[in-house]
Amino acid sequence: MKYPKEYLDEIKTRLKVSTVVSKSVALKKRGKEYVGLSPFKTEKTPSFTVNDEKEFYHCFATSEHGNIFDFVMKTQNFKFGEAVKHLAQLAGMQPYMFSKQDEEREKKWKEYLAIYRQYVDFYHNELLKNENCSNAREYLKNRSLGKEEVKKFRIGYIEKNPNFFDKLKNEFSEQTLVESGLFYLDEKKKIYVERFKGRLIFPINNISGQPIALGGRIIEKLDYLAKYINSPETNFFKKGSNLYNLDLARKLSNKLDHIYLVEGYMDVVGLSKNGIENAVANLGTSLTDKQILTLNQFFDDIIICFDGDESGYKAALRAAENSIKELRPEKQISFLFLPDKEDPDSYVNKNGKNNFLDFTKQSKLSIHQFIFSHYKKQTENNPSSMAIFEKRLREIAYTIKDDFIKKYVLEYFLEKIEELTPHSNRNKKKFYVKKVKTLDSTKKHFNESQSLTGVELKEFSLLYLVMNNLVLLQANIHLIENIKLFTEVNKQILSLIIEKLKSGEQVSIDSLNLDKQLLDKINKFAPIKHILKKKINDDHEIMELLEDISRDLMNYDLEFRIQELESKFSKDLSEATFNELKELKKKQNIN
Repeated sequence: MKYPKEYLDEIKTRLKVSTVVSKSVALKKRGKEYVGLSPFKTEKTPSFTVNDEKEFYHCFATSEHGNIFDFVMKTQNFKFGEAVKHLAQLAGMQPYMFSKQDEEREKKWKEYLAIYRQYVDFYHNELLKNENCSNAREYLKNRSLGKEEVKKFRIGYIEKNPNFFDKLKNEFSEQTLVESGLFYLDEKKKIYVERFKGRLIFPINNISGQPIALGGRIIEKLDYLAKYINSPETNFFKKGSNLYNLDLARKLSNKLDHIYLVEGYMDVVGLSKNGIENAVANLGTSLTDKQILTLNQFFDDIIICFDGDESGYKAALRAAENSIKELRPEKQISFLFLPDKEDPDSYVNKNGKNNFLDFTKQSKLSIHQFIFSHYKKQTENNPSSMAIFEKRLREIAYTIKDDFIKKYVLEYFLEKIEELTPHSNRNKKKFYVKKVKTLDSTKKHFNESQSLTGVELKEFSLLYLVMNNLVLLQANIHLIENIKLFTEVNKQILSLIIEKLKSGEQVSIDSLNLDKQLLDKINKFAPIKHILKKKINDDHEIMELLEDISRDLMNYDLEFRIQELESKFSKDLSEATFNELKELKKKQNIN
């Protein structure tokens, strides 16, 4: 059974070629392409290329060439059906279930595409050539849009008394034409009406560039008509699964790492006219998970730029709360708020491309910054209001699916709240700053003990154990050679001890010539001395204690490095940092 084309297109929409290939081939970016060693032939010089924009790979060593399905079939020895199932799973899609209705669905799909292709072509040509469309052309001229934009986006115009239905019904059934969403039956007049009559039409294409729906805009000021309308949902078009201009914008993902998400078709067209082509529009609905995931397949930063009015702000807030759960490592969602009563189209036309790009750099907010600033404005400076504020932010953070991102966003929220409530004295419990309290009786002799950390105390225990078992360790120097200490003076002491032991001479504490005050400090504050008071004489037990302390110090090192990387990752969200962090976490779990 043949897979429907829309199902295969959906897989390709969600998966870049480089994403699939990089699972088995190490790729490096080179210009618009990626290069790597051929998976089909042993070689030392990379001859294998991947082009996401053109959706293919090519091996110059073997002349192998194809798309993601070809690659999986050839590298994993899969049949086509197996490759489709594998890639569908990788794309987060359900496997396709064949039935008797599938052939009929495929037939309907082909009819659907044919209707839209003819419809778009006809009214596009009408706008370009028919004198009856001069009012539409004048409207576009007043919006600073000319033939170039009309042709690029295949914009059309449907006059007030269209008759294209009669032409189409010679080829398609009335039921099929109604199911396309382009027509509806006027019950009173018993005639079929074109839904978009009197409107400019903007074809909404699938990822392959085929028109599957329309957006329509009136060109006259008529209060009784909606300014914008979209095709109704059909078996082949779901608003929440599509984005206007994605078919063109995605081709720029090799050049640009960010994409603008705007509210309307005219915003996309206006930005494009001014040289900003990496823009898409949602389709009159709230931003959906699927739209975010689709954009993330191609771009690392989604910049949501809605109109600079109250409704635009509310739409942005809905988008933020709906989409934050899809935040992932290396991916960002940002918000750009234009001046009041401006939209992207009007702003870029007034101020130009460079000003718009500068404004983006200076003014965009990360999604968690925007959410925090919004709820902060709604919060009064009293315990009840602050409690509600914190509770709401925690709820939002907990919706995030990725555990790493969840942690960082929550930490950001709580740290910002702490800045608002500096006297709350939250305990962050960071091992490397946690002070170890000492007995009052020791303070007068060792004031510095108040700043001893857990790491230092563990190091004192190690040095204490080593210095009291020098003979044993002289025969087992390898046990202490690779132990990592953090405190500089303790590092020097351990290095001196190892050097003396390696000399082969008889070594004692006295022969080490350590500073008496420092030696006293170690003897006084090493926690392990309380264990050794039990007079452990068994060498095996001593070795086990040494291994335990060494393991603890290694974990301290891992914990410190993990915290450093977590802090770094919260800022850059880079793949390299994430992978390094993941490997350290694995080591930590092993230990």
